[in-house]
Amino acid sequence: MLFVLRNSWALLLGVMLLMLGNGLQGTLLGIRGKIEGFTAVEMSYVMSGYFVGFLFGSRMTPEMIRRVGHVRVFAALGSVISAALILYPVAPHWVVWTVLRIAIGFSFCGVYITAESWLNASTTNETRGQALSAYMIMQMIGIIAAQALLNFRDPGGFDLFVISSVLVSLAFTPILLSGSQAPAFERIQPLSIKRLFVTSPLGCVGMFLMGGIFAAQFGMSAVWGSEVGLSVRNISIFIGSIYVGGLVLQYPIGWASDRMDRRQLILGLAVVGAAVAFAGMALPWTLGVLVGIGFIWGGISNPLYSLLVAYVNDYLDGSEMAGASAGLMFINGLGAIGGPPVIGWFMGQSGPTGYFLFVALLFVMMALYSLWRMTRRAVHVEARGRFRTLAPTAGAVAVEAAVEAAAVPEGESYTPAGPAQS
Repeated sequence: MLFVLRNSWALLLGVMLLMLGNGLQGTLLGIRGKIEGFTAVEMSYVMSGYFVGFLFGSRMTPEMIRRVGHVRVFAALGSVISAALILYPVAPHWVVWTVLRIAIGFSFCGVYITAESWLNASTTNETRGQALSAYMIMQMIGIIAAQALLNFRDPGGFDLFVISSVLVSLAFTPILLSGSQAPAFERIQPLSIKRLFVTSPLGCVGMFLMGGIFAAQFGMSAVWGSEVGLSVRNISIFIGSIYVGGLVLQYPIGWASDRMDRRQLILGLAVVGAAVAFAGMALPWTLGVLVGIGFIWGGISNPLYSLLVAYVNDYLDGSEMAGASAGLMFINGLGAIGGPPVIGWFMGQSGPTGYFLFVALLFVMMALYSLWRMTRRAVHVEARGRFRTLAPTAGAVAVEAAVEAAAVPEGESYTPAGPAQS
């Protein structure tokens, strides 16, 4: 790990600053939208915009990189992000914000792909797994720390948007000044959705449902908190607890997934997630209750994402890993795009409890489908892959690296199929 930090500290520092800026603006918009008088439905479209942009970015960024190179794409997209962050308070209209969120989602996706390509190229086969873990940890630390920044300025003012823009701008300094050479970038076509579904129906359905769950937890939490009148401090603590849970429980759930039928673990986690969501509908929304809910939710949803990736790996050979990573991200992105508008509709029909009801229903569907799939196929144990930590904020290159590394049975060394791709 020390070797990874010594050789990739600039990239990792830049990633942490990026996530500070991104995490801050995501939560800040949910709070500021209420101040501006936007409805929950309008804010759901705003939040959905990020996932729309991210999905398009995953498809278009590789072609941009091949045409003009990593450095130019990196600098151009960074400029777009910084400019968009400043424009939020200048143009407080939900339609404008939706367009800005699409631009930011697109740009962040491109930035992640570029940074992950550099990180992937600066490591060896022996240290690539450690580098990926360090990358995910820095992402989580950045997002968690961003929630604390919300409490230093008034969300109704201009300052927090400026701070977010400055953090993103500063993030590019260590990366662009790094001595690491920009890697070659070759595109691999994603595995078709039909092929992925035939290979692993549970993996595809689970990834789609997880997109909706992530949209609720990481896109609409601040909107929900503002609707029920939570203070900025309590909203930041609630959202921070989701990420802390994901960081803390990744390892024990990953350990269990390598030692039991992964479908059973998926089923168990989905049942717990549904139970916690129903508890959120019934219990009073005190800070202690919300922290408990957030911690368990994050501790379930983040590892579930990685668990589903590992489960899909169990049914694919090495030549299909890179294509599968793009396909899985696309499926997850589709679920994330539809999540916020559906949550907004739920909240419009049943009030703030609709937020928890939406998540509960998704977990219930995942549990029922997992249970049904367990009756359709025997446990697959040959060439069982390993669990690799992944976060929903990871870009295409990180997902691809994790997919390929996880496919290698324990005790064997990981040799990547080729250069960083998308």
